[in-house]
Amino acid sequence: MPNQSTVTEFVLLGLSGSRELQMFHFAVFLGIYLVAVVGNFLIIVVIAVSNHLHTPMYFFLVNLSISDLSIISAILPKAIANFLLNTTVISYSGCAAQVFFFHGFDAADLALLTVMACDRYIAICKPLHYTAIMKRTTCICMAATAWLSCIPYSALHTWSVFHLSFCKSNSIHQFFCELPQLLKLSCSDSYYSEVGVLTFSFLVAIICLTLVTVSYIQIFTVVLRIPVRASQSKAFSTCIPHLIVVSLFVITGSFAYLKPVSDSPSALDLTASLLYSLLPPVINPVIYAMRSNDIKAAMRKLADHRPLCRNQ
Repeated sequence: MPNQSTVTEFVLLGLSGSRELQMFHFAVFLGIYLVAVVGNFLIIVVIAVSNHLHTPMYFFLVNLSISDLSIISAILPKAIANFLLNTTVISYSGCAAQVFFFHGFDAADLALLTVMACDRYIAICKPLHYTAIMKRTTCICMAATAWLSCIPYSALHTWSVFHLSFCKSNSIHQFFCELPQLLKLSCSDSYYSEVGVLTFSFLVAIICLTLVTVSYIQIFTVVLRIPVRASQSKAFSTCIPHLIVVSLFVITGSFAYLKPVSDSPSALDLTASLLYSLLPPVINPVIYAMRSNDIKAAMRKLADHRPLCRNQ
């Protein structure tokens, strides 16, 4: 790449400070990372060992948990290591890798949330055809499409930034290599790159959100017509967690990317990045564990089974 001769590394200044403050950030970020890893891993294990949860909805939820784990693992271990080692440096290739993997898994998250909305639509609006439509091979193909579609999306984002020349500075006022911050450092004309990235991201998001919105309009129309309140509650219990997760993803992502990037270090920029990069992977398993009756029942059963195993 032509710009590598100008900049060989970047300096992450988003949460720099005294050694005591660095250790505080280390403890906080390590705690956040462990909560995200344990929460998502618990969802994966509970679904894997519970035969009654081997359904399309929970198959897609496992994929979402894997994606959430990947998102937070793309950026947080480097930040934790920097805080512990009292350094702020990330290599050029490491920065490019962060951009590629973070945006790739972020796109996979959105694609999987869209697939999950379509699954709920078929389950509630076309229950008699659900088994025939959502076969094992269909589910695998849908999940594979969601994962593979993120590769060109992420590659475009990475290329749009790293084909530019960086000669203004190599200081990034974030705790990871964030796209808007990198575009600010370019001494090339980055206007078309910024417009192209935002337009493409906006179109992808609009397509996915349109599918989700149409699916849920149909779902709620059908559910509200169900005369039995217990059946309504069961339908809502499978949809509400997903709707909350989608809303969280959209709100935090929109706040981070539609907000103009300030020329000087800003607490608002840092807060926005923390919200959209760390909050969904941490909160998603909590939402599904608290709002899904099937997940809660499976967790209770797993917890009750462990003492019995010890006694035997």
